[in-house]
Amino acid sequence: MSAPRVLLSLARTLAPRGPCGSSLRSLHRTLLSVRRMSSRRQMDHLQRTADQTRQTAVYPAQVCGITDESDTVKRLSLAVHPDFSFKAGQWVDLFIPGLETVGGFSMCSSPGLLQRDGLIELAVKYTQHPPAHWLHTQCSAGAQVALRVGGDFFFDPAPSDPALDLLLVGGGVGINPLYSILLHAADLLRLKRTNVSSAHLCHSAKNCHELLFRSSIVDVCDEFPDTFSCEFHVTQQDGDVEPRLQPHTTVRGRITAEHLEVLVRPQSTLCFLCGPPPMLQTLSSVLKELGVPEDRIRFEKWW
Repeated sequence: MSAPRVLLSLARTLAPRGPCGSSLRSLHRTLLSVRRMSSRRQMDHLQRTADQTRQTAVYPAQVCGITDESDTVKRLSLAVHPDFSFKAGQWVDLFIPGLETVGGFSMCSSPGLLQRDGLIELAVKYTQHPPAHWLHTQCSAGAQVALRVGGDFFFDPAPSDPALDLLLVGGGVGINPLYSILLHAADLLRLKRTNVSSAHLCHSAKNCHELLFRSSIVDVCDEFPDTFSCEFHVTQQDGDVEPRLQPHTTVRGRITAEHLEVLVRPQSTLCFLCGPPPMLQTLSSVLKELGVPEDRIRFEKWW
């Protein structure tokens, strides 16, 4: 079934529940608006991800809150339908009423938050691309959208899977799916799951203000000091680094082969990379030279 038909069917049969539920009539109007998007004009995100796995269901969602994660990034909380599900690291197709361009944004929350509160979170950097521009300039609490989950970049171990070491390497807003994976790994440890022996996160950004989720990342590392660690790399930092970040931060230094060499155990480390394509190409080559098998290097590009 096409996305517009799925949306119309959902409008007739489903009403979102949870902390930000709204009337079926309002939802129906929203999804009818989304239905008017022309399927012949799939653009950008849909074309680039056409060969990746997608769920068939499209679910209504409602924006519950918007905060500034940085000067250029807004963080959105969305209440979703109870049947909505995703794996840590995946993204959503975002259908916005009145826009023909479909957005594509990685979730920056854990599946655990969805299970506990019925919410997911997105962190979206400002650009002129219509979906991102709408989220920054027109979106407000109560706005209705629709979501479809996709992506082959995820961490979802079965309870019986052996323990492994995680290496998470991100550039800029490429931290989003990696943060989701980090939070999911922390949830597994809290549930006494033994799938993660260690997890190290490396994040590179222009300056400390663009290190998204930095305080929460340090919180997780402090909670599990024997398992989790992090390091931040800033390339154009002006002024001092805040005291709490200083032990974890390299100023005016990019992530190099020397950094990665001490972090990987070639046969036990599972690597997740997300960032600009040139960064991914370089670091993928470095990891292969360090002996990491190609099937243990997973990456997600953003443009």
